[in-house]
Amino acid sequence: MHLTRQIAKQLRDFHFGGNWTGSHLKEHVEEINWEMAKTPFYTLNTIAVLVYHMNYYLNAVSKALQGKPLDSKHELSFGLPDIQSEQDWKKLLDKTWTDAEIFANFIEQMPEEKLWEKISDKYGNYYENIQGVIEHNHYHLGQIVLLKKLLTLMEKEH
Repeated sequence: MHLTRQIAKQLRDFHFGGNWTGSHLKEHVEEINWEMAKTPFYTLNTIAVLVYHMNYYLNAVSKALQGKPLDSKHELSFGLPDIQSEQDWKKLLDKTWTDAEIFANFIEQMPEEKLWEKISDKYGNYYENIQGVIEHNHYHLGQIVLLKKLLTLMEKEH
């Protein structure tokens, strides 16, 4: 298997299942309703904010694969539009699944040698950024899983 296909597979596996950890984003957030997704737990980010945040960086690198500048800004990565209904939550999730598939397709189609080209002096090469998105998302998936457990426990206590 070519490296770009393997990386695209890792990205899909993170989102939709089949990765080495046996845990993927879709299984953990699809069963969450919009109210839980936006429920704060102390000062931690909400599940909805974390989903938005992960997808923000995925889109930034995806745009770079399309030849656009990598111009993400950390302060914008938490700018989740207000979720006021189940429809808003499902819209965010649908966008996340669609964007992941688009990104995976771009990765699959890129020539392997492009992985080692610099996106910019500041951000390194394409491989570092694509793999960084996958690593970053696994980190936040752990937070989502813990938040979901804590919120579920709180719900049961009330």
